[in-house]
Amino acid sequence: MRIVVCVKQTVAGDINPFDACAYEAALQIPESEIILLSMGPEKTYEFLVNLTRLGAKEAYLLCDRAFAGADTLATAYTLSLAVKKLAPDLVICGRQTIDGDTGQTGPSLAMTAGLSLITNVMQIKQTEGQLCCVTRDRGEQYVNYPALITVERMNRLRLPSIRSKRGKVIRWNAQELGADTKKCGIKGSPTKVLASFANEDGKRKCRFVDTSMLDALIEEGVQKEKERTEQGAERLPEKKLKKVWIVGGKCKQMAQNISDDIRVIDREAAESMGQSFIRWFVSMVEKEQPAAILWDSDFWSKQTAPQVAALLRTGLCADCTALETDGEHLYMYRPAFSGNVIAKISCAARPQMATIRTPADGAADIICAFGKGAKNVQPLLEAYVQRKNSEKGPRWEIAASRAAVDAEMLPYEMQVGLTGRSVNPPVYLAVGISGAVHHIEGMKQAGTVIAVNPDRKAPIFEYADYGILAAAEEIFS
Repeated sequence: MRIVVCVKQTVAGDINPFDACAYEAALQIPESEIILLSMGPEKTYEFLVNLTRLGAKEAYLLCDRAFAGADTLATAYTLSLAVKKLAPDLVICGRQTIDGDTGQTGPSLAMTAGLSLITNVMQIKQTEGQLCCVTRDRGEQYVNYPALITVERMNRLRLPSIRSKRGKVIRWNAQELGADTKKCGIKGSPTKVLASFANEDGKRKCRFVDTSMLDALIEEGVQKEKERTEQGAERLPEKKLKKVWIVGGKCKQMAQNISDDIRVIDREAAESMGQSFIRWFVSMVEKEQPAAILWDSDFWSKQTAPQVAALLRTGLCADCTALETDGEHLYMYRPAFSGNVIAKISCAARPQMATIRTPADGAADIICAFGKGAKNVQPLLEAYVQRKNSEKGPRWEIAASRAAVDAEMLPYEMQVGLTGRSVNPPVYLAVGISGAVHHIEGMKQAGTVIAVNPDRKAPIFEYADYGILAAAEEIFS
Protein backbone atom coordinates (compact mmCIF):
# COMPACT_ATOMS: atom_id res chain seq x y z
CA MET A 1 0.00 0.00 0.00
CA ARG A 2 1.29 3.45 -0.94
CA ILE A 3 0.78 5.87 1.96
CA VAL A 4 1.39 9.61 2.15
CA VAL A 5 1.76 11.03 5.66
CA CYS A 6 1.34 14.79 6.01
CA VAL A 7 3.66 16.22 8.67
CA LYS A 8 4.36 19.70 10.00
CA GLN A 9 7.32 21.04 11.93
CA THR A 10 6.41 23.00 15.05
CA VAL A 11 7.95 26.30 16.09
CA ALA A 12 10.13 24.32 18.51
CA GLY A 13 11.49 22.29 15.59
CA ASP A 14 9.94 18.92 16.35
CA ILE A 15 7.04 17.09 14.72
CA ASN A 16 3.47 18.16 15.44
CA PRO A 17 2.23 15.59 18.04
CA PHE A 18 -0.84 14.50 16.06
CA ASP A 19 1.31 14.11 12.93
CA ALA A 20 3.67 11.91 14.94
CA CYS A 21 0.70 9.60 15.60
CA ALA A 22 -0.14 9.66 11.89
CA TYR A 23 3.41 8.61 10.98
CA GLU A 24 3.43 5.79 13.53
CA ALA A 25 0.03 4.58 12.26
CA ALA A 26 1.49 4.31 8.75
CA LEU A 27 4.60 2.49 10.00
CA GLN A 28 2.37 -0.14 11.63
CA ILE A 29 0.60 -1.04 8.36
CA PRO A 30 2.33 -4.14 6.91
CA GLU A 31 3.97 -3.98 3.48
CA SER A 32 3.42 -0.26 3.11
CA GLU A 33 5.45 2.25 1.12
CA ILE A 34 5.50 5.45 3.16
CA ILE A 35 6.07 8.92 1.76
CA LEU A 36 6.26 12.01 3.95
CA LEU A 37 4.77 15.28 2.70
CA SER A 38 5.28 18.71 4.22
CA MET A 39 4.91 22.34 3.23
CA GLY A 40 7.32 24.81 4.77
CA PRO A 41 10.48 26.89 4.50
CA GLU A 42 13.92 25.55 3.60
CA LYS A 43 14.74 24.65 7.22
CA THR A 44 12.07 21.94 7.01
CA TYR A 45 14.42 19.95 4.75
CA GLU A 46 16.63 18.65 7.57
CA PHE A 47 13.56 17.97 9.72
CA LEU A 48 12.23 15.66 6.99
CA VAL A 49 15.61 14.00 6.45
CA ASN A 50 15.69 12.99 10.12
CA LEU A 51 12.13 11.66 9.99
CA THR A 52 12.95 9.37 7.06
CA ARG A 53 15.23 7.42 9.43
CA LEU A 54 12.12 5.89 10.96
CA GLY A 55 11.15 4.07 7.78
CA ALA A 56 9.72 6.42 5.15
CA LYS A 57 10.96 5.66 1.65
CA GLU A 58 11.27 9.35 0.80
CA ALA A 59 9.89 12.76 1.66
CA TYR A 60 8.62 15.72 -0.38
CA LEU A 61 9.00 19.30 0.74
CA LEU A 62 6.71 21.89 -0.87
CA CYS A 63 8.88 24.96 -0.65
CA ASP A 64 8.22 28.24 -2.44
CA ARG A 65 7.72 31.84 -1.33
CA ALA A 66 4.34 31.69 -3.04
CA PHE A 67 3.23 29.16 -0.39
CA ALA A 68 4.01 31.40 2.60
CA GLY A 69 1.23 32.72 4.82
CA ALA A 70 -1.34 30.14 3.72
CA ASP A 71 -4.54 29.55 5.66
CA THR A 72 -6.15 26.10 5.70
CA LEU A 73 -7.85 26.58 2.31
CA ALA A 74 -4.63 27.56 0.54
CA THR A 75 -2.69 24.86 2.39
CA ALA A 76 -5.16 22.16 1.36
CA TYR A 77 -5.02 23.33 -2.26
CA THR A 78 -1.21 23.18 -2.41
CA LEU A 79 -1.05 19.80 -0.64
CA SER A 80 -3.72 18.42 -2.98
CA LEU A 81 -1.53 19.08 -6.02
CA ALA A 82 1.25 17.01 -4.47
CA VAL A 83 -1.14 14.25 -3.42
CA LYS A 84 -2.50 13.99 -6.95
CA LYS A 85 1.06 13.68 -8.32
CA LEU A 86 2.02 11.04 -5.77
CA ALA A 87 -1.26 9.08 -6.27
CA PRO A 88 -1.32 7.24 -2.90
CA ASP A 89 -3.87 4.68 -1.77
CA LEU A 90 -4.07 6.34 1.63
CA VAL A 91 -3.25 9.76 3.09
CA ILE A 92 -2.85 10.02 6.88
CA CYS A 93 -2.96 13.38 8.67
CA GLY A 94 -2.93 14.34 12.32
CA ARG A 95 -6.24 15.64 13.65
CA GLN A 96 -4.88 19.16 14.02
CA THR A 97 -1.75 21.21 14.54
CA ILE A 98 -1.00 22.68 17.95
CA ASP A 99 -0.36 26.20 16.65
CA GLY A 100 -3.39 26.72 14.40
CA ASP A 101 -5.37 23.84 16.00
CA THR A 102 -8.26 24.21 13.55
CA GLY A 103 -8.56 20.58 12.43
CA GLN A 104 -9.56 21.78 8.94
CA THR A 105 -6.67 20.87 6.66
CA GLY A 106 -7.39 17.13 6.56
CA PRO A 107 -11.08 17.37 5.56
CA SER A 108 -10.34 20.22 3.12
CA LEU A 109 -7.52 18.22 1.54
CA ALA A 110 -9.77 15.16 1.16
CA MET A 111 -12.39 17.21 -0.69
CA THR A 112 -9.86 19.05 -2.87
CA ALA A 113 -7.96 15.87 -3.79
CA GLY A 114 -11.11 13.77 -4.32
CA LEU A 115 -10.47 11.29 -1.47
CA SER A 116 -12.84 9.39 0.82
CA LEU A 117 -12.65 10.65 4.39
CA ILE A 118 -12.69 9.33 7.95
CA THR A 119 -11.85 11.71 10.80
CA ASN A 120 -10.95 11.30 14.49
CA VAL A 121 -9.49 7.83 14.02
CA MET A 122 -8.46 5.91 17.13
CA GLN A 123 -7.59 2.60 15.41
CA ILE A 124 -6.99 1.37 11.87
CA LYS A 125 -8.83 -1.94 11.95
CA GLN A 126 -8.76 -3.16 8.35
CA THR A 127 -6.79 -2.18 5.26
CA GLU A 128 -7.63 -5.05 2.87
CA GLY A 129 -10.42 -4.33 0.37
CA GLN A 130 -12.13 -1.46 2.12
CA LEU A 131 -10.54 0.71 4.79
CA CYS A 132 -12.13 0.30 8.24
CA CYS A 133 -11.27 2.57 11.15
CA VAL A 134 -12.56 2.90 14.70
CA THR A 135 -13.34 6.56 15.37
CA ARG A 136 -13.54 8.54 18.56
CA ASP A 137 -17.17 9.50 18.09
CA ARG A 138 -18.97 7.22 15.60
CA GLY A 139 -17.57 3.73 16.07
CA GLU A 140 -16.44 1.80 13.00
CA GLN A 141 -16.39 3.62 9.66
CA TYR A 142 -15.79 2.05 6.22
CA VAL A 143 -14.66 3.85 3.06
CA ASN A 144 -13.22 2.94 -0.33
CA TYR A 145 -9.73 3.82 -1.53
CA PRO A 146 -8.16 6.24 -2.24
CA ALA A 147 -8.87 7.66 1.18
CA LEU A 148 -7.70 10.16 3.77
CA ILE A 149 -7.92 9.75 7.52
CA THR A 150 -7.16 12.12 10.38
CA VAL A 151 -5.91 10.48 13.56
CA GLU A 152 -6.17 11.25 17.26
CA ARG A 153 -3.42 10.61 19.82
CA MET A 154 -3.69 6.89 19.20
CA ASN A 155 -0.05 5.83 19.66
CA ARG A 156 3.51 7.00 20.29
CA LEU A 157 6.02 7.55 17.51
CA ARG A 158 8.94 5.13 17.71
CA LEU A 159 12.57 6.24 17.93
CA PRO A 160 15.05 5.61 15.11
CA SER A 161 17.42 2.67 15.46
CA ILE A 162 21.17 3.22 15.60
CA ARG A 163 21.63 1.63 12.17
CA SER A 164 18.80 3.48 10.47
CA LYS A 165 19.54 5.24 7.19
CA ARG A 166 18.37 8.58 5.98
CA GLY A 167 16.04 8.70 3.01
CA LYS A 168 16.02 11.28 0.27
CA VAL A 169 14.03 14.51 0.40
CA ILE A 170 12.72 16.03 -2.83
CA ARG A 171 11.77 19.69 -3.12
CA TRP A 172 8.81 20.82 -5.22
CA ASN A 173 8.14 24.47 -5.96
CA ALA A 174 4.99 26.08 -7.36
CA GLN A 175 6.05 25.59 -10.97
CA GLU A 176 6.89 21.91 -10.48
CA LEU A 177 3.51 21.38 -8.83
CA GLY A 178 1.68 23.23 -11.60
CA ALA A 179 0.15 25.46 -8.94
CA ASP A 180 -2.01 28.50 -9.59
CA THR A 181 -0.17 30.91 -7.29
CA LYS A 182 -3.35 32.98 -6.90
CA LYS A 183 -4.69 30.04 -4.86
CA CYS A 184 -1.52 29.63 -2.77
CA GLY A 185 -0.11 31.38 0.27
CA ILE A 186 -1.41 34.78 1.29
CA LYS A 187 -2.95 35.42 -2.14
CA GLY A 188 -5.09 32.31 -1.88
CA SER A 189 -6.08 32.77 1.77
CA PRO A 190 -9.48 34.39 2.36
CA THR A 191 -9.06 34.44 6.16
CA LYS A 192 -6.87 37.16 7.61
CA VAL A 193 -5.70 37.74 11.17
CA LEU A 194 -6.51 41.39 11.90
CA ALA A 195 -5.10 41.46 15.41
CA SER A 196 -3.86 39.19 18.17
CA PHE A 197 -3.47 39.76 21.88
CA ALA A 198 -2.57 37.90 25.03
CA ASN A 199 -5.29 35.49 26.04
CA GLU A 200 -6.66 36.54 29.41
CA ASP A 201 -9.93 34.83 28.58
CA GLY A 202 -11.09 32.56 31.37
CA LYS A 203 -9.07 34.14 34.18
CA ARG A 204 -11.03 34.47 37.42
CA LYS A 205 -10.60 35.88 40.90
CA CYS A 206 -10.03 32.84 43.06
CA ARG A 207 -11.35 32.70 46.60
CA PHE A 208 -9.61 30.14 48.80
CA VAL A 209 -11.96 28.15 51.02
CA ASP A 210 -11.94 25.33 53.53
CA THR A 211 -12.46 21.73 52.41
CA SER A 212 -15.72 21.57 54.38
CA MET A 213 -17.32 23.96 51.86
CA LEU A 214 -16.83 21.71 48.82
CA ASP A 215 -20.30 20.13 48.66
CA ALA A 216 -22.04 23.46 49.28
CA LEU A 217 -20.03 25.18 46.54
CA ILE A 218 -20.86 22.44 44.05
CA GLU A 219 -24.56 22.71 44.84
CA GLU A 220 -24.38 26.51 44.56
CA GLY A 221 -22.65 26.26 41.16
CA VAL A 222 -25.34 23.99 39.75
CA GLN A 223 -28.06 26.32 41.05
CA LYS A 224 -26.37 29.36 39.47
CA GLU A 225 -26.52 27.67 36.09
CA LYS A 226 -30.25 27.08 36.44
CA GLU A 227 -30.82 30.73 37.28
CA ARG A 228 -28.57 32.13 34.56
CA THR A 229 -30.26 34.73 32.38
CA GLU A 230 -29.19 36.62 29.32
CA GLN A 231 -28.25 39.71 31.33
CA GLY A 232 -24.60 39.02 30.64
CA ALA A 233 -25.05 38.68 26.87
CA GLU A 234 -22.70 40.59 24.59
CA ARG A 235 -23.66 44.12 23.60
CA LEU A 236 -25.59 43.86 20.36
CA PRO A 237 -24.27 45.74 17.33
CA GLU A 238 -26.17 48.68 15.85
CA LYS A 239 -26.01 47.07 12.39
CA LYS A 240 -26.48 43.35 11.84
CA LEU A 241 -25.77 40.94 9.02
CA LYS A 242 -28.51 39.91 6.63
CA LYS A 243 -29.00 36.25 5.78
CA VAL A 244 -27.11 34.21 8.33
CA TRP A 245 -27.44 30.43 8.16
CA ILE A 246 -26.69 28.11 11.05
CA VAL A 247 -26.16 24.37 10.73
CA GLY A 248 -27.41 22.98 14.03
CA GLY A 249 -29.19 24.95 16.70
CA LYS A 250 -26.58 25.23 19.43
CA CYS A 251 -24.92 28.29 17.93
CA LYS A 252 -28.24 30.12 17.56
CA GLN A 253 -27.70 32.40 20.56
CA MET A 254 -24.41 33.67 19.17
CA ALA A 255 -26.00 34.03 15.73
CA GLN A 256 -28.73 36.24 17.22
CA ASN A 257 -26.03 38.64 18.41
CA ILE A 258 -25.06 39.41 14.80
CA SER A 259 -28.28 38.92 12.80
CA ASP A 260 -32.07 39.01 12.95
CA ASP A 261 -32.32 37.11 9.66
CA ILE A 262 -31.41 33.53 10.61
CA ARG A 263 -32.12 30.27 8.81
CA VAL A 264 -31.59 27.04 10.75
CA ILE A 265 -30.44 23.91 8.90
CA ASP A 266 -31.40 20.81 10.88
CA ARG A 267 -28.13 19.06 11.72
CA GLU A 268 -29.60 15.59 12.23
CA ALA A 269 -31.36 15.75 8.86
CA ALA A 270 -28.15 16.99 7.27
CA GLU A 271 -26.11 14.15 8.75
CA SER A 272 -28.66 11.57 7.60
CA MET A 273 -28.07 12.69 4.00
CA GLY A 274 -24.46 11.52 4.20
CA GLN A 275 -21.97 12.86 1.67
CA SER A 276 -24.80 14.06 -0.60
CA PHE A 277 -25.55 16.82 1.93
CA ILE A 278 -22.33 18.64 1.05
CA ARG A 279 -23.13 18.97 -2.67
CA TRP A 280 -26.75 19.88 -1.96
CA PHE A 281 -25.78 22.46 0.64
CA VAL A 282 -23.15 24.05 -1.59
CA SER A 283 -25.67 24.41 -4.41
CA MET A 284 -28.14 26.10 -2.02
CA VAL A 285 -25.47 28.49 -0.78
CA GLU A 286 -24.46 29.42 -4.30
CA LYS A 287 -28.10 30.05 -5.18
CA GLU A 288 -29.19 32.05 -2.11
CA GLN A 289 -25.83 33.58 -1.12
CA PRO A 290 -26.05 33.99 2.66
CA ALA A 291 -23.65 36.51 4.19
CA ALA A 292 -22.41 34.08 6.82
CA ILE A 293 -22.76 30.43 7.85
CA LEU A 294 -22.19 29.26 11.42
CA TRP A 295 -21.67 25.65 12.46
CA ASP A 296 -21.74 23.83 15.79
CA SER A 297 -18.47 22.36 17.05
CA ASP A 298 -19.38 18.65 17.18
CA PHE A 299 -17.30 16.07 15.28
CA TRP A 300 -19.66 15.94 12.28
CA SER A 301 -19.65 19.72 11.86
CA LYS A 302 -15.87 19.92 12.14
CA GLN A 303 -15.59 17.28 9.42
CA THR A 304 -18.24 18.73 7.12
CA ALA A 305 -17.65 22.49 7.34
CA PRO A 306 -14.08 22.35 5.92
CA GLN A 307 -15.29 20.28 2.97
CA VAL A 308 -18.02 22.83 2.25
CA ALA A 309 -15.48 25.65 2.54
CA ALA A 310 -13.17 23.87 0.08
CA LEU A 311 -15.93 23.62 -2.54
CA LEU A 312 -17.06 27.20 -2.01
CA ARG A 313 -13.46 28.48 -2.00
CA THR A 314 -14.14 30.46 1.14
CA GLY A 315 -12.52 30.76 4.54
CA LEU A 316 -13.54 28.99 7.71
CA CYS A 317 -12.64 30.21 11.19
CA ALA A 318 -12.55 27.40 13.75
CA ASP A 319 -13.75 27.25 17.36
CA CYS A 320 -14.89 30.85 17.64
CA THR A 321 -15.64 32.10 21.12
CA ALA A 322 -17.01 35.54 20.12
CA LEU A 323 -18.40 37.31 17.04
CA GLU A 324 -18.75 40.95 16.02
CA THR A 325 -20.14 42.68 12.94
CA ASP A 326 -20.40 46.14 11.39
CA GLY A 327 -23.38 45.03 9.31
CA GLU A 328 -21.22 43.85 6.40
CA HIS A 329 -18.17 42.07 7.74
CA LEU A 330 -18.07 39.31 10.32
CA TYR A 331 -15.22 39.53 12.83
CA MET A 332 -14.41 36.24 14.50
CA TYR A 333 -12.41 35.67 17.68
CA ARG A 334 -10.67 32.39 18.43
CA PRO A 335 -7.80 31.05 20.57
CA ALA A 336 -4.55 30.32 18.71
CA PHE A 337 -1.02 29.12 19.43
CA SER A 338 -2.05 26.60 22.09
CA GLY A 339 -4.49 29.07 23.60
CA ASN A 340 -1.81 31.62 24.49
CA VAL A 341 -3.29 34.34 22.26
CA ILE A 342 -6.69 35.35 20.95
CA ALA A 343 -6.86 36.18 17.24
CA LYS A 344 -9.36 38.50 15.59
CA ILE A 345 -10.05 37.14 12.12
CA SER A 346 -11.97 38.32 9.05
CA CYS A 347 -12.82 36.56 5.81
CA ALA A 348 -12.51 38.30 2.44
CA ALA A 349 -14.56 35.69 0.57
CA ARG A 350 -18.31 35.04 0.84
CA PRO A 351 -19.99 33.43 2.59
CA GLN A 352 -18.07 34.07 5.79
CA MET A 353 -17.98 30.82 7.76
CA ALA A 354 -17.11 29.78 11.30
CA THR A 355 -17.52 26.89 13.69
CA ILE A 356 -18.69 28.02 17.14
CA ARG A 357 -17.68 26.43 20.39
CA THR A 358 -20.85 24.77 21.59
CA PRO A 359 -21.66 22.29 24.40
CA ALA A 360 -21.83 18.57 23.75
CA ASP A 361 -25.12 16.67 23.78
CA GLY A 362 -26.00 15.10 27.11
CA ALA A 363 -23.34 17.12 28.90
CA ALA A 364 -22.89 16.48 32.62
CA ASP A 365 -23.83 19.00 35.29
CA ILE A 366 -20.59 18.43 37.15
CA ILE A 367 -17.27 17.25 35.72
CA CYS A 368 -14.70 15.91 38.15
CA ALA A 369 -11.37 16.10 36.33
CA PHE A 370 -8.40 14.06 37.55
CA GLY A 371 -4.84 15.31 37.30
CA LYS A 372 -1.66 13.41 37.94
CA GLY A 373 -1.78 14.73 41.49
CA ALA A 374 -4.88 12.59 42.12
CA LYS A 375 -3.21 9.31 41.17
CA ASN A 376 -2.93 7.97 44.70
CA VAL A 377 -6.65 8.38 45.38
CA GLN A 378 -8.04 7.60 41.92
CA PRO A 379 -10.18 4.61 43.08
CA LEU A 380 -11.63 6.70 45.90
CA LEU A 381 -12.40 9.58 43.54
CA GLU A 382 -14.09 7.25 41.09
CA ALA A 383 -16.16 5.77 43.92
CA TYR A 384 -17.04 9.32 45.03
CA VAL A 385 -18.36 10.21 41.56
CA GLN A 386 -20.21 6.89 41.31
CA ARG A 387 -21.86 7.52 44.68
CA LYS A 388 -22.92 11.01 43.61
CA ASN A 389 -24.48 9.62 40.44
CA SER A 390 -26.42 7.01 42.43
CA GLU A 391 -28.19 9.81 44.26
CA LYS A 392 -31.11 11.68 42.74
CA GLY A 393 -29.48 14.89 41.66
CA PRO A 394 -27.12 16.48 39.13
CA ARG A 395 -25.26 14.18 36.73
CA TRP A 396 -21.53 13.73 37.31
CA GLU A 397 -18.85 12.77 34.82
CA ILE A 398 -15.14 11.95 35.09
CA ALA A 399 -12.52 13.66 32.93
CA ALA A 400 -8.74 13.83 32.84
CA SER A 401 -5.83 16.16 32.21
CA ARG A 402 -3.24 15.25 29.59
CA ALA A 403 -0.77 14.40 32.37
CA ALA A 404 -3.27 11.92 33.82
CA VAL A 405 -3.80 10.33 30.41
CA ASP A 406 -0.05 10.13 29.76
CA ALA A 407 0.31 8.46 33.18
CA GLU A 408 -2.29 5.90 31.97
CA MET A 409 -4.71 6.81 34.76
CA LEU A 410 -7.62 7.30 32.33
CA PRO A 411 -8.15 6.78 28.58
CA TYR A 412 -7.53 9.50 26.02
CA GLU A 413 -11.28 9.79 25.29
CA MET A 414 -11.64 11.45 28.71
CA GLN A 415 -8.94 14.07 28.16
CA VAL A 416 -9.98 17.71 28.43
CA GLY A 417 -7.79 20.32 26.78
CA LEU A 418 -6.37 21.53 23.52
CA THR A 419 -5.40 18.02 22.38
CA GLY A 420 -8.51 16.50 23.95
CA ARG A 421 -12.01 17.95 24.10
CA SER A 422 -13.62 21.17 25.28
CA VAL A 423 -16.30 21.15 27.99
CA ASN A 424 -18.47 23.80 29.64
CA PRO A 425 -20.41 22.21 32.53
CA PRO A 426 -22.13 24.24 35.26
CA VAL A 427 -19.44 23.01 37.68
CA TYR A 428 -15.88 21.88 36.95
CA LEU A 429 -14.02 20.24 39.83
CA ALA A 430 -10.28 20.03 39.07
CA VAL A 431 -8.49 17.65 41.42
CA GLY A 432 -4.70 17.46 41.36
CA ILE A 433 -4.42 19.47 38.13
CA SER A 434 -1.62 22.02 37.83
CA GLY A 435 -3.34 24.08 35.12
CA ALA A 436 -1.20 23.96 31.99
CA VAL A 437 -2.49 26.29 29.26
CA HIS A 438 -3.40 23.26 27.11
CA HIS A 439 -5.81 22.07 29.81
CA ILE A 440 -7.23 25.52 30.57
CA GLU A 441 -8.20 25.90 26.92
CA GLY A 442 -10.57 22.95 27.23
CA MET A 443 -12.35 23.91 30.47
CA LYS A 444 -12.30 27.71 30.73
CA GLN A 445 -15.94 28.05 29.63
CA ALA A 446 -17.23 26.10 32.64
CA GLY A 447 -19.69 27.86 34.94
CA THR A 448 -18.14 27.49 38.40
CA VAL A 449 -14.57 26.17 38.64
CA ILE A 450 -13.34 24.62 41.88
CA ALA A 451 -9.67 23.62 42.07
CA VAL A 452 -8.08 21.27 44.60
CA ASN A 453 -4.28 21.52 44.71
CA PRO A 454 -1.73 21.85 47.56
CA ASP A 455 0.41 24.35 45.61
CA ARG A 456 -0.92 27.89 46.05
CA LYS A 457 1.12 28.98 42.97
CA ALA A 458 -0.45 26.38 40.68
CA PRO A 459 -1.75 28.12 37.48
CA ILE A 460 -5.13 26.39 37.84
CA PHE A 461 -6.07 28.84 40.61
CA GLU A 462 -5.89 31.76 38.15
CA TYR A 463 -8.81 30.16 36.29
CA ALA A 464 -10.81 28.98 39.33
CA ASP A 465 -13.60 30.65 41.26
CA TYR A 466 -12.74 28.70 44.40
CA GLY A 467 -9.51 27.11 45.52
CA ILE A 468 -8.90 24.43 48.12
CA LEU A 469 -5.26 24.20 49.23
CA ALA A 470 -5.05 20.50 49.91
CA ALA A 471 -3.76 17.30 48.41
CA ALA A 472 -6.41 15.02 46.94
CA GLU A 473 -5.65 12.49 49.69
CA GLU A 474 -6.74 14.94 52.38
CA ILE A 475 -10.24 15.26 50.96
CA PHE A 476 -11.12 11.98 49.29
CA SER A 477 -9.26 9.34 51.36
